[in-house]
Amino acid sequence: MTKPLEFSSFFVLLNAIKEGDLSKKEELSSILIQYKEGNDASSFLDELGQLYLYIAIQELFNYTSSMDLKLIGKYTKEDWDELANKNNCDLPVFLANAMINHVKDNQVIEQLASKWQTPEREVRKHIRQLSAYITEGIIDVLE
Repeated sequence: MTKPLEFSSFFVLLNAIKEGDLSKKEELSSILIQYKEGNDASSFLDELGQLYLYIAIQELFNYTSSMDLKLIGKYTKEDWDELANKNNCDLPVFLANAMINHVKDNQVIEQLASKWQTPEREVRKHIRQLSAYITEGIIDVLE
């Protein structure tokens, strides 16, 4: 049995930056580098969640054409509607699809299954649910 995933500290960090604490930007960059590699993960789910957070933040920046979380946090409904129009997709769908497509395109399921000695079907069954969880957390921070 794997321990529950816990990314609330990451979302608190994102929120602090969104609210204007720019001293946390370096910490975010450092965490994202760690999450990209997944070397500190405690399970395949933790590693997948970390990778998803890395991807989601990069894609948020791509979607908005900004790396300024404080600015992104000030976007109005009209701003988000305009971005959805420009990107042909609402942000939640965009983020979830980016995570899922990355996993499929880069053999992440196979890599995680091998690394954590877990059946591929076990990894596969968490792909969509975890992308929804990560997307929801990011959207909550932005609102």
